[in-house]
Amino acid sequence: MKNTALSHIHEQLGAKMVPFAGYNMPVSYEGVNAEHETVRKAVGVFDVSHMGEFLITGPKALDLIQKVCSNDVSKIVDGQAQYNCLPNETGGIVDDLIVYKLTDEEYLLVVNASNIDKDWDWISKNNTMGAEMRNLSEDYSLLAIQGPKAIEAMQSITSEDLSAIKFYHFKVADFAGIEHVIISATGYTGSGGFEIYCKNSEVEQVWKKVMEAGKNFGIKPIGLAARDTLRLEMGFCLYGNDINDTTSPLEAGLGWITKFTKDFVNSENLKKQKEEGVKRKLIGFELNERGIPRHDYEIADKDGNNIGIVTSGTMAPSLNKGIGMGYVTVGNSAPGTEIFIQIRNKPVAATVVKTPFYKG
Repeated sequence: MKNTALSHIHEQLGAKMVPFAGYNMPVSYEGVNAEHETVRKAVGVFDVSHMGEFLITGPKALDLIQKVCSNDVSKIVDGQAQYNCLPNETGGIVDDLIVYKLTDEEYLLVVNASNIDKDWDWISKNNTMGAEMRNLSEDYSLLAIQGPKAIEAMQSITSEDLSAIKFYHFKVADFAGIEHVIISATGYTGSGGFEIYCKNSEVEQVWKKVMEAGKNFGIKPIGLAARDTLRLEMGFCLYGNDINDTTSPLEAGLGWITKFTKDFVNSENLKKQKEEGVKRKLIGFELNERGIPRHDYEIADKDGNNIGIVTSGTMAPSLNKGIGMGYVTVGNSAPGTEIFIQIRNKPVAATVVKTPFYKG
C-alpha cells in the first residue's frame, strides 16, 4: 500500500484510513455529513495526491492528445484546462481526465489514481507520432481546497489574485511560500475552490500554511467519503461506477466532450452511435420515500420489468434524501419518469430528475 506525502499527517489528525487505488487514504475525519457541510458552507481541504499526472511535450504533443481524447484540445489556450475522456476501440471509456495546456508544446494530463498504469499504457500505445511523455505521478502531490470561502481564505498565501482565475483556468504562481505551483480553478465538489499541484517535497509546507490561512474561515480536512457525496450531488461521473470500459461517452451524457470536428480513437463508431441514437442513458434520480440506493441495485419500471442498474447512490447530506445515478433504457430516461429501485428486494419509488441534484 503506497502512502501520500501527507499520510502521516492524516493519521496524526485521527483520520480513518482505508486502501483506495493502491494508496492508504483518509476516508473521513469527523464524519461524512459534517465534512460535506464544511465544503458546502465554508472551506475544506482534500489530499488527492493519489491522482496521476502525465506531462506530454514536444511538437507532436497536441497530435497525440487529439488522437486519444474525445474533446477538442485545440480549442483551449495557455492557462486553460479541459474535461475530457479517453475512448477505447470498443465503444467504452479508458478513463476520464483533465487536460491542462501549459504552452503550445506542453500539456499536463491528470488521470484517475486507479487507472494510472492503464492510461499510461494506452496513451503510449497510441503514441505513433513520437510525442514526448513523462509520468510525474510519483513525484507530485495534489490538494483540493474547496468551498465558497476558498478564495478569501487562501488569498493571504499567494501574490496571485485568486478571484481573477476563471473556472477551468489555472496560473503557475507562488503559493504557501513555494514558487511555481499550479493553482487551478477546478474541483469535484460543485462548491468552487482550487486544486493545487506541487512536488511531494513541498506539500507538507503547503498543507500547513493552507490550514493556518484557513483557520479563521473554518477550514477542515475532508476525506474521500465526503468527496463522493459532494460529486454525486452534482451528478459528476465517477470512473469505475458511472463510466467504465463498457459505457460509451454518449450513453453517459458526455456528448458535450465528444467532438466530431476531428478524428480520434473510435470516433467513426461513436459518430454512428450518435446518428442512430443510444439504447440506454445515464440518468439521475431521487427517491420518493426513505431509502438509500447503492451501486448495482436493479432499476425496474412500474410493471416490475428490469430496465437498468444503479451506478452510484447515497443519502445526499445537502438534500436529506436518497439520490443516485444509473443506466436505464431510453424510454424510461425522461425527467419526471417514475422508476423503482430494488432495495433489499423491495421496490422503492423514485423519479428521474435533471442533474445537478444540488442547486447551490
